[in-house]
Amino acid sequence: MTTLVGMIRHGRTAWNGEGRLTGRTDIPLTEEGRAALAGLRPPEELDGANWHVSPLLRARQTAEILSQGTATLDIEPCLIEMSFGAYEGRTLEELHADATADLAANEDRGLDFLPPGGESPRMVQQRLRPFLAALGQAGGTHICVAHKAVIRAIFAAAHDWNMLGRPPVKLCWEQAHMFEVDASGGVRPRQMNVPLAAVEDTPQ
Repeated sequence: MTTLVGMIRHGRTAWNGEGRLTGRTDIPLTEEGRAALAGLRPPEELDGANWHVSPLLRARQTAEILSQGTATLDIEPCLIEMSFGAYEGRTLEELHADATADLAANEDRGLDFLPPGGESPRMVQQRLRPFLAALGQAGGTHICVAHKAVIRAIFAAAHDWNMLGRPPVKLCWEQAHMFEVDASGGVRPRQMNVPLAAVEDTPQ
């Protein structure tokens, strides 16, 4: 039995536009972010999927727009964004300029990058594993509307990437990323960078 999971990142927020690490800060989509999603839906490979959505507002708003109000949205706590702890709300430029943040050395840890008081990508993988295992055991097709760090953690697991150096595939964050999930929560890449479809392309 193959379980297909399509990961979709939320739309644009004000902090995204400013390059700030948003983490658990619960801010909405901008009007521009909502407009960019209007008229779009998930790729047709995900038609009929079960929806699982991060509890943060930006993800819920994205799911509501993309589902056009026709799907039941399962709010899944483990899809919440990675906690950036003391780095939250700051830009990478600010952090690199702050010697006390020690960002460069932290980035060199790859999967074990750990903001003070926050969470590492490896920790994100560990908290996602039971949820992914449940999807793998259930079978079928699923959509997860989540966040950049969450999707990167799943991507890293699927590609056996330690998050050091260039990623195996450059991800487009306005597109969906498809993974196959097994009953133990293991993930394999299916297809990255699948464009969202136009609503008028919905099969009749």
